[in-house]
Amino acid sequence: MEILKILENLNDKQREAVSAPRSNLLVLAGAGSGKTRIIVHRIAWLLSIENCSPNSILAVTFTNKAVLEIHNRINKLINFNKDKLWIGTFHSLAHRVLRIHYAEANLPKNFQILDNDDQFRFIKSLIKNMNFDEKKWSVNRAMWYINNKKDKGLRPKSIEHNNFIDKTWKYIYQEYQKACDRAGLVDFAEIILRSYELWLNKPNILEYYQKRFTNILVDEFQDTNSIQYEWTRILVGKHGRVIIVGDDDQSIYGWRGAQIKNIQRFLIDFPNTDIIRLEQNYRSTNKILRTANALISNNNIRLGKKLWTKRTEGVPISIYCAFNELDEANFVTNCIQSLYQKNNKLLDCAILYRSNAQSRILEEVLLYKKIPYRIYGGMRFFERQEIKDVLAYLRIINNRNDDIAFERIINTPQRGIGDRTINIIREFARQEKLTLWESANILLTSDLLTKRAIVSLKSFFDLISSLVNETIGLSLHKQTDKVIKDSGLWSMYEQKTGKSHNRIENLQELVNATQQFNYKDDDLTPLQAFLSYSVLENDKNHTEDKWNNNVVQLMTLHSAKGLEFSHVFIVGVEEGMLPSRMSMHENIMLEEERRLTYVGITRAMLELTLTYTKTRRLYGKEIYCRPSRFIKELPPDCIEKIYRK
Repeated sequence: MEILKILENLNDKQREAVSAPRSNLLVLAGAGSGKTRIIVHRIAWLLSIENCSPNSILAVTFTNKAVLEIHNRINKLINFNKDKLWIGTFHSLAHRVLRIHYAEANLPKNFQILDNDDQFRFIKSLIKNMNFDEKKWSVNRAMWYINNKKDKGLRPKSIEHNNFIDKTWKYIYQEYQKACDRAGLVDFAEIILRSYELWLNKPNILEYYQKRFTNILVDEFQDTNSIQYEWTRILVGKHGRVIIVGDDDQSIYGWRGAQIKNIQRFLIDFPNTDIIRLEQNYRSTNKILRTANALISNNNIRLGKKLWTKRTEGVPISIYCAFNELDEANFVTNCIQSLYQKNNKLLDCAILYRSNAQSRILEEVLLYKKIPYRIYGGMRFFERQEIKDVLAYLRIINNRNDDIAFERIINTPQRGIGDRTINIIREFARQEKLTLWESANILLTSDLLTKRAIVSLKSFFDLISSLVNETIGLSLHKQTDKVIKDSGLWSMYEQKTGKSHNRIENLQELVNATQQFNYKDDDLTPLQAFLSYSVLENDKNHTEDKWNNNVVQLMTLHSAKGLEFSHVFIVGVEEGMLPSRMSMHENIMLEEERRLTYVGITRAMLELTLTYTKTRRLYGKEIYCRPSRFIKELPPDCIEKIYRK
């Protein structure tokens, strides 16, 4: 009976993947082929039919939304103890390992995770303290360099340099890592690299996890970078069994380190791997799929598959040549208005573009025509200024050596501690190799600061001391509420004009979030668990507009991955835009642009429209445009050219 329940409603290839022998398996899952079902039903199969222990299963996916979905869907299939299963993102699972083995990983028990904004601030402060010219040694470039090296598993001592520039970037990386270690801070890339190094340096710990996790599943394998691949490979070991699910045709994150060749590399490292192709698509019409297949067949770096469907033939793909970007925006919005008048929901309409800069003219026209819209992938709840202020206070309570939190709140709300005082604290910390908290504490009794600065600094130390003492024993939400009120943040935002009402509401929502927060981890305090959650919960779930609003969706092609819409408009399908100008002369990058276009096409369920312009204003200049080479690669019998009326 359980076998029937697990295998029902699956097609033949899905059943083959779910019930496959416990050996290494690659599932090449095409767009819209139901790959999440494979992960869900395979775990249910292992638990119910193979009688595997929940402790033996580790499943990796790329978003917290997918983690929640997998848990919920398994729960509908079978009864199981979800606490024993390890299902999470690479970062959350590696973080879990580090929390358990923090001492062996040379981390303090209360180590804190840096999000991208905090990492940027930290590097900016570091470069300033080193007296480097920020125009020459940009923060963004330094951040990219550090994360790129970590994603490749490289520490400063392993990096070779041939010139002064490379030597300087390496030095910045080295000093950054020293500062992070002093303050007990880890960035996203560090989480995975540090846990990988833990396994390399502590064979007994690696052996424990290898013996425990004998059934490993990894989703979206085409999106893994070098260190994530190595993390997986070393954990599987020689005797583990792993199923990887991925689609090399949807590998679109090369710019952030993802390696499309990891799938081919896996087949080399695990030579007896079986391959199952999921090619039946449940999303799109036949014409849309034939268009997608024709486009992607021009790529050379792929294992190959051909999507098909039992759905209708569908209408042709519309291609519109606009005079300029205003004409393009008017055409798309007119189409959306027409769909809406025919009782289609605005929510089912998506406008996709290669670059965020393309949204401006679209937004102007949508506003002019009073068509409601939202930019998908807006600011996360935990990225908002007022929320980060509160979290910084909570972080200092948890770890006084957190330099990023210290800098954020030392004069927030304003308490008379100016830039000069902060610079003295920074410089003293740099000279003495101290954290900012340690530096400031020593300077309280020195003559390097003015009397006024010392009074202000002492009041800050007294505030933190009282918050630490008075929140002991309080529940997490009462702790948070007290910090918001006693720190002066509530009063500060209450007195401000503009968005103050929204900010106050967000502070209240933060208290609600801490009250509703559930966790099960004996190794962490509720505060430590919540602080980690606030950084690792990275799916942009708390945006201004909710999905249930009937509004048009605007997003980049990268943001659209994993989503689907009845009516899709891809704008700017022209040379220099899609493919992007930087990728046009390098085949590997050009193939990624083609995959990106393929992802956009396969978001469409019923109707797909591609637009390009004859002229476009870029960087203040009017330029002439040519239709993208990708349009020429589409099958003529699947497209229909639309002409201006």
